[in-house]
Amino acid sequence: MKNKPAYGIESVDHALHLATLLLHEGPLRVTDAAARLGVARSTAHRLLAMLVYRDFAEQDEDRRYVAGPVLRGAAAPEPVADLRRIALPHLEALAARTDESVNLAIVVGDQTRFIATVESTQVLRVGDREGRVLPAHLASGGRAVLAQRPEADVVDLYARSDAQVDLPALLRDLRRVRKQGFAVNDQATETGVTAIGQALRCPDGMAPAAVSIAMPTVRFRRNRLPEWTNHLATAVARIERDLADGSAVQNNGSSTAGRS
Repeated sequence: MKNKPAYGIESVDHALHLATLLLHEGPLRVTDAAARLGVARSTAHRLLAMLVYRDFAEQDEDRRYVAGPVLRGAAAPEPVADLRRIALPHLEALAARTDESVNLAIVVGDQTRFIATVESTQVLRVGDREGRVLPAHLASGGRAVLAQRPEADVVDLYARSDAQVDLPALLRDLRRVRKQGFAVNDQATETGVTAIGQALRCPDGMAPAAVSIAMPTVRFRRNRLPEWTNHLATAVARIERDLADGSAVQNNGSSTAGRS
């Protein structure tokens, strides 16, 4: 697991975060960038200007910022902006019901990438994971997604991966996850953090995704799993409903709209 450097440079972190958003979520206005970073509009404007200067961003005809030549050559963008927008109200509701931090992540290859976090209001809590990347076979959401795939596909994925994986043990674990409908990551990626994840059924064209509840391990209790997984399943079902409705609206030629 990657930890934030002890002497991290905040402006660099913000610029890299913006570059990631442009690559994976598409066009941003200055006000959007400021809101996502939690900074002043003037700060966001300066950061975007520097990304433009270094060819990480450019402006389109509507004056929105889009991925520049450097980013376009790096990788194909994932259509996650709609997923994040539709899911966010349900993530907020789940965080309120559980009073724990909640994450939305997608799985790309053998990695889980967090695209949204709603933090718990408790003083002792799991912090914002947006933009972080974890091994899919360790993260709760990643394992929940892998469990939905045919075992032959999982074997093929890790035959091509650099990850050090005990494949027979992983396949046994994924069978258990498939049967119970959720995965638990008990400090496999970070000491003192436990998470419960469930996969999302996404429309075609969207990356496989999952929702997770993350908490300090000191608050994790096995006897509360039915309660937490109930809340998790409710949130997932509501996100899936709104994704399906949005997909149907798009197919009719209209804009997608999520419901809270």
